[in-house]
Amino acid sequence: MNLLNNSIIRVPEPVNEPQFDYAVNTNARDQLKAALAELAGKTVEIPLIIGGRAVKTGTCGKVVMPHRHAHKLADYHMAGDKEVQLAIEAAMDAKTRWQSLRWEERAAIFLKAADLIAGKYRFQINAASMLSTSKNAYQAEIDAACELIDFLRFNVYYAQTIYAEQPLRSSRGTWNFTQYRPLEGFVLALTPFNFTAIAGNLATSPAIMGNTVILKPASTSVYTPWLLMQILKEAGLPDGVINFVPGPGSRVGDACLASRHLGGVHFTGSTAVFQHIWKTIGNNIATYRSYPRIVGETGGKDFIFAHASADVDKLVTACIRGAFEFQGQKCSAASRAYIPASLWPIVRARLEAEMARIKMGPVTDFSNFVNAVIDKTAFNTIRTYITDAQAANDAEVIIGGRCDDSQGYFIEPTVILTTNPQFKTMQEEIFGPVLSVYVYPDEAYGETLKTCDRTSIYALTGAIFANDRLAISQALATLENAAGNFYINDKPTGAVVGQQPFGGARASGTNDKAGAASNLMRWVSTRAIKETFDAPQRFDYPFMQAE
Repeated sequence: MNLLNNSIIRVPEPVNEPQFDYAVNTNARDQLKAALAELAGKTVEIPLIIGGRAVKTGTCGKVVMPHRHAHKLADYHMAGDKEVQLAIEAAMDAKTRWQSLRWEERAAIFLKAADLIAGKYRFQINAASMLSTSKNAYQAEIDAACELIDFLRFNVYYAQTIYAEQPLRSSRGTWNFTQYRPLEGFVLALTPFNFTAIAGNLATSPAIMGNTVILKPASTSVYTPWLLMQILKEAGLPDGVINFVPGPGSRVGDACLASRHLGGVHFTGSTAVFQHIWKTIGNNIATYRSYPRIVGETGGKDFIFAHASADVDKLVTACIRGAFEFQGQKCSAASRAYIPASLWPIVRARLEAEMARIKMGPVTDFSNFVNAVIDKTAFNTIRTYITDAQAANDAEVIIGGRCDDSQGYFIEPTVILTTNPQFKTMQEEIFGPVLSVYVYPDEAYGETLKTCDRTSIYALTGAIFANDRLAISQALATLENAAGNFYINDKPTGAVVGQQPFGGARASGTNDKAGAASNLMRWVSTRAIKETFDAPQRFDYPFMQAE
């Protein structure tokens, strides 16, 4: 019997958290501005949290505002070898108690955390995201508040459906059922700087399924994961279930990967780092108690492909929002565009006109559409791509291109036009506000689709703009493996939990789809159990009887 068809379901299907728009003269806008002023007006000390205890090492890093890098928001303590081992021990010590709780008891903690973020902590976590990673109010709202809330609520619902999925039949005299056990070991969650929601999901989705976790945040985004730890504590999370261990990745990550207790890795970050993790686990494979689960979402070189039948205004809007929101610091951000020659003159003119209206500056000025990139390293990397294009014979910067790090790490939204579809900015991930455009002959639509598929090692997101249904169908077929999330007449960013489960393949990751039950299945190890009520008492079968 399929228990999903009976009265086992207890948590109703969630709905996506409504977004605040922070319009002028709204109470939400006033509360967010007050939270910004409060957080900017103090410098906090962020310790490690191991087994529920605050641990201070004395070796500290700084949290600064990317848009005002002289302004320090926090000092955070960094782990050494001793602290990493303590975190592993704390995770293993908490494991038996945590997994022995009924799943409803675990779920209640994360549902309460979602309500705390939706209410009491909404403006604080949004302000922390804005100030420490230079997100504007809208980008912070859809990430630090809404998407994180959605992850918590939807993942609890998905967990419930997983636990309810049982064998369809039991023969007379037997009972068959499936146990969904947590992994045998701890899960290492390695989080990126760019999304508070991703950091939260990487740590909490394994924990919802009964695992204990070591959370290693990106060094450029420590503030919001630390705040999330406080929210989870208030929601009732037991000590040691999630251990907060900031520090150098080479120290924290490699020490965890060397532990025989490693049960899995939940990762979002660069392809190079993920490949290092995979290789390290492979080299250590004989030392683990069980094969670690490896789940990763990595880079992207996401595209917008326009057909001659595309709506120009919608196409241009998608290019601007897709490429330049949050300064292009999304693995899903539009980074390359293929535009037919018949549309290019008007597309270029509209891009120039619309981008001239974009304002850039600090997040506290709500009229700014673009803010700062995350740090000096990112600034230098992105600037190098722009200067390379300016010096190239087969590319030119046609819009933007100016860079200024005197007060904050500001890079003007930039459009590069290239005559070479294999130009480096058409292939390599930049992770900044840079869109490269290749103009193709209208009659080469099919061949250029193939070029798009072959150009990049990544396969995360992509979009087709067309009103011709046959052209859309052709793009769907040719680009089938070029993107794990594919958009028709929409920008290739903004996946919504429960609507567009997110992830890609090729060099973009394992495509385990954050925001779906399939991701949670990676954090359990199933056990099939058969109980026989009246077992046979003799070994021989009826066919063996003499005639």
